[in-house]
Amino acid sequence: MKKLILSMMVIVTSLLSLPLFSQNNNEPIALGLPGDNLNLYAVLEVFQKSPTLEAFEKAINDKDTKINNLDLNNDNAIDYIEVVSYKDGDSHSIVLRDAINSKEYQDIAVIEVEKNKSGKIIVQIIGDEDLYGKNYIVEPAVINISETPNPGFTTERTVIINNSYSITNLNGNGFLYVNDWPVIVHLFSPVFSVYISPWHWGYYPPYWYPWQPVYYYNYWDYHNHYYRNHFYRRAVFVRNPVRYSHYIRSRNSSPTVLQNRRIGRYNPTYQGRTYRRPETVRPSSPSTRPVTPRNRPTAPTTRPVSPSTRPIAPTTRPVEP
Repeated sequence: MKKLILSMMVIVTSLLSLPLFSQNNNEPIALGLPGDNLNLYAVLEVFQKSPTLEAFEKAINDKDTKINNLDLNNDNAIDYIEVVSYKDGDSHSIVLRDAINSKEYQDIAVIEVEKNKSGKIIVQIIGDEDLYGKNYIVEPAVINISETPNPGFTTERTVIINNSYSITNLNGNGFLYVNDWPVIVHLFSPVFSVYISPWHWGYYPPYWYPWQPVYYYNYWDYHNHYYRNHFYRRAVFVRNPVRYSHYIRSRNSSPTVLQNRRIGRYNPTYQGRTYRRPETVRPSSPSTRPVTPRNRPTAPTTRPVSPSTRPIAPTTRPVEP
């Protein structure tokens, strides 16, 4: 009898623990910042699949994609996200911005695209500090050799580095070149001209209308799978810091957004429920850190010469009377 009761207790305990583990595995992750309502993983995926910047802007503002849940001016209606591009040689900055009112803009994120001297192209999306905090960077990633390949990449060759592989070209720092993305082909085509959204505050495309934003926990349900796949990842470093610093000097920051954030007007989206913050991103290995230039002198040659060559102290001081 005692054995039967003990067995029943074990079974009941196991059944009760299942929902607990399920909740832990699906526990919402949030920054606690306004950017929670625009998932940059999803934005980068749409960017990958878009043929042009105009198509990209239309897709991220499409209600059916469930990507845009931003209401930065707090009027209980989704904001329209404008796309504006800048070009400097072989570098492109594609800015996502939000018209808060007729006088204020708030930058949401910038997609930095750079072609190196070998003709290989890298891309990152960097969330604006006002909305995502410092150093919120997402980029395409290498994937484990046992994973299903990302359909956005074209097979050229397989390169194995640190037990990971790339469907296209892979560099030594473990991130992907994206030359084959349709939008990248468009950006570097001879006929490309910079794109500036024709839409602005009070003047929107006929196919678009604002809708009521959903609570964050509903939005999380649409996007939690991005935290379980390995096609995109959080990055530690800005790959093109010079170009990014140029962008930073001209970025838009809205006083209204800063005020709304300061007084907690964006907090009701969480409905007072708890969430887990993302883990701090750190370099996983030396291969993910910036490569040290080989032409730098080694430490011993740059240090002062040993004390034996210094003047002896008593001979350099003035003689006392």
